[in-house]
Amino acid sequence: MADQTQMLKGILDGCLLAIIKEGEIYGYELAAKLESYGFTSFSEGTIYPLLLRMQKEKLVATTLRKSTAGPKRKYYSLTEKGEQELLLFHQRWNQLNKTVNKVLKKEEM
Repeated sequence: MADQTQMLKGILDGCLLAIIKEGEIYGYELAAKLESYGFTSFSEGTIYPLLLRMQKEKLVATTLRKSTAGPKRKYYSLTEKGEQELLLFHQRWNQLNKTVNKVLKKEEM
């Protein structure tokens, strides 16, 4: 499982950006959505440092809102720079996917 976690860390940023692009979302909700897609090895503790870095890099913007269940929640939304980064991620992912699949298909021969 640790090997899978290492592989996923490199693509988690792009997946977070893609989920945030769907609409404003707060951290716990983001973690739950990742889990619903099958990312079971990541916790909120893994996600928040990434979100903080993305905020510092101006890929995401944040808004504090009242919560019905306690303290205010920080909602994340994609900035224009974040949308550009997501587009680059798609391009890099498609190229990597194509390249790895070529290697794996050759291995099956």
